[in-house]
Amino acid sequence: MPITISDSQYMARALRLAERGIYTATPNPRVGCVIVNDGQIVGEGWHHKAGGDHAEVVALKAAGDKCRGATAYVSLEPCNHHGKTGPCTEALIKNGIVRVVYGQEDLNPEVSGAGIQRLREAEIEVDGPLMEREARALNPGFNKRMATGLPYVRIKMAVSLDGRTAMPDSNSFWVTGPKARADVQRLRAQSCAVITGWKTVEQDQASLTVRPEEFGLDAKLAERQPLRVLIDSRNQLDEKAKFFREISAVLVANLDRNTQEGHIEHKCFPEKDGHVNLGALLAELAGRGCNELLVEAGAGLAGAFFRQGLVDEMVIYMAPKMMGSQARGLFDLPLSIMDEALPLRFIDVRTIGRDIKIVAVPELE
Repeated sequence: MPITISDSQYMARALRLAERGIYTATPNPRVGCVIVNDGQIVGEGWHHKAGGDHAEVVALKAAGDKCRGATAYVSLEPCNHHGKTGPCTEALIKNGIVRVVYGQEDLNPEVSGAGIQRLREAEIEVDGPLMEREARALNPGFNKRMATGLPYVRIKMAVSLDGRTAMPDSNSFWVTGPKARADVQRLRAQSCAVITGWKTVEQDQASLTVRPEEFGLDAKLAERQPLRVLIDSRNQLDEKAKFFREISAVLVANLDRNTQEGHIEHKCFPEKDGHVNLGALLAELAGRGCNELLVEAGAGLAGAFFRQGLVDEMVIYMAPKMMGSQARGLFDLPLSIMDEALPLRFIDVRTIGRDIKIVAVPELE
C-alpha cells in the first residue's frame, strides 16, 4: 500500500512515544508503537526497560479487541526471537493486526529482516522504512553496537569562549551556568556508562552520578544510574575518594588488577602506549550491553579518544567568558599543520541559559 500522510503522522507519534524510553530502555532500543483502526488510535505504547513488555505488546494490550483488522506503526522492526520476552511478531499476528508500518530495520543480527519476513509469511502487509532518519536518530548507540560491536561515544566538554576548560590551578568550578549543567545531567542519564580519568576525579572531586534534584529536574532521570568507568591504569586514585563512596556501580579500568569489592570492580585491560587500551575498553562495555557512552574527562584522555578515532559525537558547552592563555586547553591533540586538522560538522547549535551548546560529529571523508 502506498505510504500516506496519515501513515507519517502516526509514525511521528510512535517516534515521540519511543523517546520516553531515552533514560531507561538500555540495553534495548527505544521503541514506540501506535495501533490504528478505522482512522482512530486504539492503542499505543513504548518500551520502558529491559525485561518489560516491548512497545508492541503494551500497545496491543491497550487496544484489546480493537486490534483485529488494525494497522500497527512501530518505530523499529518487530522482533522475531525469544529473549526475556516473546517475539513481538507472534503477538501482532495473534491479535489480528493486518498491516505493519515500521520506521527502521532492526540491525540486531537475531532480528534484522526476520521480523518483516515472519509478518509477511503470515500474510500481514508490511510497509517501510518510514521516517527512517528520525527512527535511526533515536538509537545511535544500539544501531552502532549491533552493526560494529562498539558503543556510540560522546565527548562532553565545558569551555570558555577562548576554548579553555580550567585555570592553571586546576579550578574549573564553574565554567558554565546552571542550565548547561542541568543539561549535562540529562546526557548522563541517557548514557549507559560515563567514562572519566583518575586525574579529573581527583582534581574536581567528581562523583559523575545523575543528580536531578540538584537542578530541579524530574527525579525519574535517576531511575537508572549509568555505570561509572574510571580509567586509572595504575590504580592511583585514593580509594577514599568521593567517587568511590557513591553506591552506583563503578568499573576501574587498569593494567594489573582484577577484583570485585561491593559495587566497585577493578578489571585489567590490554596496554597501549603505557595506558589502558581504549578500543579494548569500548569492546568490553559493548559486550556488557552499553549502547551510548559519555566521556567526561580532561584534555589528555579526551584527546586520546580523538587520536584513536573513537569519537562519534562531541558536545561542547561554551560559556561567555575568557579564561586566558595560561588556562588549560580543550584537547591534547599535537597537530602541527593544517592538513592534520580534524574536520567536524555541526549538527546543532543553540543557546542554553547564558551559554551555547554545540553538537558536532566527525566529518566523514
